[in-house]
Amino acid sequence: MSIEIAPCTVKAATKKVREWHRHLKDIQGGLFAAQCVDAEGRCVAVAVAGNPARVWQKQAKLVISRVAAEEGLPRVTDSHGEEHASPACTMLYGALCRAAKALGYREVWTYTLPEESGKSLKAAGFIDMGLTDGGEHSRPSRLRKPAVRSDRKRRWLRQLNANQ
Repeated sequence: MSIEIAPCTVKAATKKVREWHRHLKDIQGGLFAAQCVDAEGRCVAVAVAGNPARVWQKQAKLVISRVAAEEGLPRVTDSHGEEHASPACTMLYGALCRAAKALGYREVWTYTLPEESGKSLKAAGFIDMGLTDGGEHSRPSRLRKPAVRSDRKRRWLRQLNANQ
């Protein structure tokens, strides 16, 4: 199965995230999105870039808020005959990073659950920054809904400098 990157609206990507993402179905906002399509033009994976936390605003930092793929994407065989998972997620991380760099962002951040391997992120040039503290988003000065997953997350960073 061959797949390629294609444009996608945030609205269309959000719909697919609600359908496919395993644990975080809702997205609050989004700046831009991309999709992977198969040879027939059918969407098989999406990714959404969103606004970073308020403290990061105007610091040229971007957050990839969701990447979701259709379950059971066919595995691919490399030139050495080895089978690998579909490259869709890696392709989407790379595409959003290239778009972010073109728009003047210097860093891209994202988060995964501790039990997720991060293979796609490593392949897309992200560095594992370790585990967050976890916790709730609500503060006495700004009340928020309880987090869907308040446990610790693994934080990933990709620097977007002139050499990339």
